[in-house]
Formats: sequence, C-alpha cells, structure tokens
Amino acid sequence: MGCVTSTLSALMQMDISQRVASVKQTLAAKSDEKAKAAARKFISTSQQVYGVRLPLLNQITKEHREGGFELAEALWKSGAFEEKLLAAKLLGSSCKKDPDRALTLAKKFAAQITDWAVCDTLGMQGVKGIALKNQIELFAWSNKLVKSKNLWERRLALVLLTHFVKDKNSRAQINNVNYSSNSEKPHN
Repeated sequence: MGCVTSTLSALMQMDISQRVASVKQTLAAKSDEKAKAAARKFISTSQQVYGVRLPLLNQITKEHREGGFELAEALWKSGAFEEKLLAAKLLGSSCKKDPDRALTLAKKFAAQITDWAVCDTLGMQGVKGIALKNQIELFAWSNKLVKSKNLWERRLALVLLTHFVKDKNSRAQINNVNYSSNSEKPHN
C-alpha cells in the first residue's frame, strides 16, 4: 500500500511540477518591460518580477484552476511576485473545497508576504469564498495578525476585515479587533 501511495503522490507531484513549469514558461513569454518597470515603481518591495499584467494573470489562473491547493503552494514556494499573486488567486478558487486547508495555507503564506499587492490579493481573493462562513476564524486570525511586528501581517489583518464592512452585524466585531496600543482604531 505504501508503494502505491508514494507512486500516486509522485504522479500528482509530477503533474504539479509540469503545471509550475508551464506557468513559469507562460510568465516568461508574456513578460513586458513596461509592466516590470511599473511593478518595481509601485510595488518597490516586490522581489523577482516577471512583468506580466493583471489580465494575463487572471487568464493564467483560469487555465490552471484545477491545480488547486497543490499548485498554489508550489507557485508560492517559487517566490516570484506574479507566482505569489497566482498562488493567492488559486487559493481563492479552491477555498470552498476545503476551507480548513485554505486557511492553513493562507496563514502559511501570510508569514512570507513582502509587498502590499500580494498582501491585498491574499486577503481579498485568497479567502473570499469562505469569509462569511468562516467569520469567527477570520476575526480571530485578524486579532492575532494585528499584533504582529511584521508590517504585512498587520496590513493583512485589516484587509481580512474588508469582507465584513458592509455587514452591519459585523461592525461591532470589527471595532473590537484588538489594535496595538501604538495605533489608533479606525473611525466608524
């Protein structure tokens, strides 16, 4: 049984490896110097940047949606700016299938955020499909993140709350997020 399991796992991983290679090849082929310069200008803390515009990233996400959590994790590990954006978007397209796994991955990714664009994409799109059903978990996570020494985790804490701003029943919970003592609570 162990051999069969490891063989199936190897086949699945090979498929994910092929998908990652395909995504990287597409990103390299669609790279644009103007887009790369714009990303470096507006997202100065981004690291490796291909220079691929958002509409193309959205198309790549649609084409590789069935890669699910495995592809999202593999792309995140690859580390380039666009790969992390794709990982967050893929997480969002898979999150309803396994909300617990989605939250676990989002938490793992959160600790490795290096720029506002990835932060906002993870917070807005990565958990969007499960935000309302997992409201208690998201508020608890936000309460934890808001106390972090990491700027991007603190930002993510606030971005996560945007899922609930239109819900009048959530306003009290939003206001009760335990903001650090050296920052002000947002105004109503």
